Amino acid sequence: MRFIKTFPLCAILIIVVSNVIAQKQPKTVTGSTRKLWLSYMDKVARPVIFNLADDKLKEKMPMLLSDHIDNKESRSQIGYLEAFGRTLSGIAPWLQLEGGEAEEVKLRSEYRKKALQAISNAVNPQAKDYLKWKGGQPLVDASYVAFAMIRAPWLWQNLDSLSKRRLVSVLMDTRSTVPVYSNWILFSGMIEAFFCKYDLGYDPVRVEFGVREFTEHWYVGDGFYSDGMNFHDDYYNSIVIHPNLQVILNEINLKKKTYLREQQKELLIAQRYAEILERTINADGSYPAIGRSIVYRGGVFHHLANIAFEQQLPTKLKPAQVRCALTAMIKKTLGAPNTFTQDGWLNIGLYGKQPSLADFYITTGSLYICTNAFVVLGLPESAPFWSDVDEPWTSVKIWSGQDVEADHALDLKDKK
Repeated sequence: MRFIKTFPLCAILIIVVSNVIAQKQPKTVTGSTRKLWLSYMDKVARPVIFNLADDKLKEKMPMLLSDHIDNKESRSQIGYLEAFGRTLSGIAPWLQLEGGEAEEVKLRSEYRKKALQAISNAVNPQAKDYLKWKGGQPLVDASYVAFAMIRAPWLWQNLDSLSKRRLVSVLMDTRSTVPVYSNWILFSGMIEAFFCKYDLGYDPVRVEFGVREFTEHWYVGDGFYSDGMNFHDDYYNSIVIHPNLQVILNEINLKKKTYLREQQKELLIAQRYAEILERTINADGSYPAIGRSIVYRGGVFHHLANIAFEQQLPTKLKPAQVRCALTAMIKKTLGAPNTFTQDGWLNIGLYGKQPSLADFYITTGSLYICTNAFVVLGLPESAPFWSDVDEPWTSVKIWSGQDVEADHALDLKDKK
């Protein structure tokens, strides 16, 4: 009789405990996903940041070149700045973040120290690893260093005064380079956004040029800008255009409020393009190998990662489904056999070692733009992107037979 009376209470306790465990389980799952991301980020970034910090980047980094390279000597010299700028821009949001599990905090502390020393060596004419900052391609990769400093004010605040002056000087030197009439005008704009952010005397005309061409002349519809006067079916809207344009508009508007209308319009366009990018990630993490620079691997999803980091995803995309899609893509591209050399450097390719995929400007350094897929690590583990339970992304839903809402193009006229 006593057993019968107490059984309902036991059953209730079991149900309550089970529910508590179930509620905690997603955090365990997503926590392991974050650790997976950190392990891949560390595997990619460590050789670049740590060797440059030790003044050994040029000594240790192999300079692989496209079989169709246009200027072997020049590209070889510039490749080190490519690797550094692109890597630093990708890990910068994570360097800016505070807190987290003890293991992650320890790793970030180590990277912060090395990143500061790497910047110092990169701009020190007496260092063996003093990088090449003048010329055409250096404009591109100097802008990624500027991008990193915008994303991680901690770096600028903790950089020693001499290195600050030297960094400003080399970035000022890029003004002598006239950018190619394409997405390159946003590289000039990014450097000026850095100057604006830290009150270093920015040139509003260089910003105006990039903003006006894209927002007034080069938008071709449904989330896409042309890359200059002609549209190209590649991933440069994600690699460069949307992330750079959004950050430039944000930084200038924080100080000057010059482009509020353009910023609002760009967000609508960027959200539509994020929807398109999410749909391109197949159920196995692969995606169409279309257009130039396809060996940038995860760099072609820079925009999707960045808009998730900025917590501005469109309502149609849940943060967890984007996390799961990007995780599948990262595992597909960085987990493939022969992705890395025996010494841990990236090989040219998309799925492993595929040198024939390289365009005429590709070097080992170019490949490190893939770190920009990791910008979402700048969100704390408590953010919905990391804490929400796993969600299937669009391709998984469709190809598993789920009923999915139809896709529709963006008509800006409907948004007025």
